[in-house]
Amino acid sequence: MSESAVILAAQRRYFNSGATLPPAARRAALRRLLDAVTEREDEILNALSEDLGKARMEGYLTEVGIVKSELRAMLRHLDRWARPRRVGTPLAHFPSRSVVWPEPYGVVLVQSPWNYPFQLCLAPVAGALAAGNCVMIKPGSAAPATAAVIAELIAAAFPSQYVHVLRPGGDSHEEILAEHYDYILFTGSQRVGSIVMTAAAKHLTPVTLELGGKSPCIVDETADLKLAAKRIAFGKFLNAGQTCVAPDHLLVQRSVKAPLLEELKSAVAELYGPDPLQSPDLPRIVNEHHFKRLLGLLEGQQVVIGGQWDAENRRIAPTVLDNVKEDAAVMGEEIFGPILPVLTFETLDEVVERQHALPKPLALYLFTRSRAAERRIIENVSYGGGCVNDTIVHLANDQLPFGGVGASGMGSYHGKASFDTFTHYKGVLKKSNLLDIPLRYAPYTERAFRLAKKIMR
Repeated sequence: MSESAVILAAQRRYFNSGATLPPAARRAALRRLLDAVTEREDEILNALSEDLGKARMEGYLTEVGIVKSELRAMLRHLDRWARPRRVGTPLAHFPSRSVVWPEPYGVVLVQSPWNYPFQLCLAPVAGALAAGNCVMIKPGSAAPATAAVIAELIAAAFPSQYVHVLRPGGDSHEEILAEHYDYILFTGSQRVGSIVMTAAAKHLTPVTLELGGKSPCIVDETADLKLAAKRIAFGKFLNAGQTCVAPDHLLVQRSVKAPLLEELKSAVAELYGPDPLQSPDLPRIVNEHHFKRLLGLLEGQQVVIGGQWDAENRRIAPTVLDNVKEDAAVMGEEIFGPILPVLTFETLDEVVERQHALPKPLALYLFTRSRAAERRIIENVSYGGGCVNDTIVHLANDQLPFGGVGASGMGSYHGKASFDTFTHYKGVLKKSNLLDIPLRYAPYTERAFRLAKKIMR
């Protein structure tokens, strides 16, 4: 038998024992995970540096800190979330009461990517544990150092029949997906997301898919250009642009394009110095394949900021492209790197029409001082989530659900949304034995029919 089949069978037995169900057991699991993360912070940050060249500050802000925040939120609110909730009951069912019972799905599979290999792995695991599930984890293989730390951390905190990290180089992706899980959460590309959903459909397994897409960043003529430039540069070039919710491209109102480009040039210099390739705060591209892919996207484009690269260390300077055409190669795929194409528009109507014609993005960002523009975009453009006058920080708010829509994904998690994702809400109506109203029973009479119509209005 494959590793995933063996572990799945053991986890199903453990789940069926009821050991994960009591809120006290769930709190203990969350506390163990929080303690394990805290104890290994240095190891985690070192692994993130080894895999992606992340500075310790960036590693903590975008990975370790977010996971710890999620775990603390789960611990604060778990008892309330897990409590059965009484709801109203129609008069037709008198005398009775109705209750919504939150129950875990069972054994869930969490498949995470390489770009935020710690956060995007353990944040959903926290939600799965809070909901009372057993968890199998498949970390991103392109971040092996982080995957190894996750495996050690989990093995030290949990028995494998409760939480288990699948070995790198073990079961193939096809073997893992062939098993019958009770829920799957996958973060990654649209191509692989389609494969996951197809495999899940064979067992009618529900899924949450966190995918990606070309997330636009809109800057209108009312925006604070200096602040917008700094926040755009932060969100775009964080993790060398290898962020699923990074601004993929800029849509700038033509009247402010020139001054915005000047502010972007200043912002990049402020963040990464006069020679960004020497900055300790600029991560590297994850592997040679993606490095060459990104360089290919630069071919034939007008570079107005950056454009330099270091092949030996797989680094690309923060780069801004001007006069980009919609049919350019760089606009034909999610960039996932430190390259920012700039396109222009005259009116917001153009932006709305453009987005209606494209797949729904995972994120959208709008820089404006106009409340009318803000409302126009939020109400008329569909996207997973985003910010007004900032970029990517919505991801760090556990009060906001994080997820895609359409081609950018389905379902959401973070905070209460994580608990909801890994929970089945079971409706139960409990009827009294003291009284049994005969209205519903045959033989049916005209009088009973008239009475039923009055009761069930």
